Amino acid sequence: QVHLVESGGGLVQAGSSLRLSCAASGHTFSWYGMGWFRQAPGKEREFVAGISRSEDTRYADSAKGRFTVSRDNAKNTVYLQMNSLKPDDTAVYYCAAVHSIATHITASEYEYWGQGTQVTVSS
Repeated sequence: QVHLVESGGGLVQAGSSLRLSCAASGHTFSWYGMGWFRQAPGKEREFVAGISRSEDTRYADSAKGRFTVSRDNAKNTVYLQMNSLKPDDTAVYYCAAVHSIATHITASEYEYWGQGTQVTVSS
């Protein structure tokens, strides 16, 4: 079992930045592809960003140019740097892991999930 814990969420004003962290434990972190998803009230959980074992990255259109996903295998941690935040970014953000070579963009392909961290962006 892989245990994931997100942190770094909070309440910020539009245009500001946040960095989310996801700490992993239980297995060899470098073997896993990692993803970030978010879910707003009344909406489906949607893909935000992903990073593979080899650090290939993928982004949702809404995240391109504003968000950056990275990983530090020595610290068993994946990050999501979020800049130029908008009110539409308000959601619970989840970290996910899958034992895979590829970068996955669908939630059903991930095996392990964190508890989520709330991001609220005010006008």
